[in-house]
Amino acid sequence: MPQLDCVEVNPKVKPTASVIWLHGLGSNGHDFEAILPELKLPASSPVRFIFPHAPSLPVTVNGGMVMPAWYDILEMGIGRRLDKEQLLESAEKVADLIDRERGRGIPSDRIILAGFSQGGAVAYQAALTYPHPLAGLLALSTYFPTSKSIDVALANRHLPIEVMHGSFDPVVLPSMGKAAVEDLQELGFQPQWRVYPMEHQVCMQQVKDIADWLKHTLKMNS
Repeated sequence: MPQLDCVEVNPKVKPTASVIWLHGLGSNGHDFEAILPELKLPASSPVRFIFPHAPSLPVTVNGGMVMPAWYDILEMGIGRRLDKEQLLESAEKVADLIDRERGRGIPSDRIILAGFSQGGAVAYQAALTYPHPLAGLLALSTYFPTSKSIDVALANRHLPIEVMHGSFDPVVLPSMGKAAVEDLQELGFQPQWRVYPMEHQVCMQQVKDIADWLKHTLKMNS
């Protein structure tokens, strides 16, 4: 399987941690690259940010239009139907990126997975099935379509999980985000659930909370 193309932003110091951040449907790796200055992380922060580009696929709910997508969506709504095999393949490609970071000297427990919308669905699958302990999972405006079939890796049974959602999200309904949290709890996790007065997007208070969570999870000084 070919490795995903990525945007990579390296720190000014030697990296000792990595954040792999997956974009949503129809976007690309540059989408969340733009958020980095807003995080206001310390200049000495040793974190490498990796923003993979999803492959281009025909997306059924968008009339078969070819666009960057982690998997095909066959039907919208709460019972969202999707191409599960494509989701699992994308999760494997993300696991390959984690492997690559480990090969570059970053311990697995210093690697965070983050994902927005479709990217978050893939991040749930990739993080919870990865066979070595990760630092954390950040799930943004997303849902957990593989929650009933996932085989959680023993190494990540206690993974810190931060779940954030917009209370007015018309694309991934808040109830879908909350259902993911409940599924996580059934699997034995203790996710943090945060809701913001926004739609399918990111807001400034959330960006501040993400920065605080990254610093806490990676034990960075403010």
